[in-house]
Amino acid sequence: MPATPSPTAVHIESLLQQHLQPAHLEVRDDSAAHLGHASAGGKGHFRLRIVSTCFEGLKPLQRHRLVNDALAPLFETELHAVAMETLTPDEFLK
Repeated sequence: MPATPSPTAVHIESLLQQHLQPAHLEVRDDSAAHLGHASAGGKGHFRLRIVSTCFEGLKPLQRHRLVNDALAPLFETELHAVAMETLTPDEFLK
């Protein structure tokens, strides 16, 4: 039985759907693996896989900036670290 997503994971998903209209989106909460890290300050660690036409023609750094801009409201209170794979639909199908 799949685990219920955390409120932060749901919030991440909502923001990314709104800003990037992904064809495919995976949000994995890796926070449990980082429990006790003082630098995290109780904020979460997440891994994302995003497939969107918004990434077409963009370099990896530009893609990551789009994602970080979409998630900006969460970095002050809910997010400590985000690892991401950003793909266009063509890249995802290869």
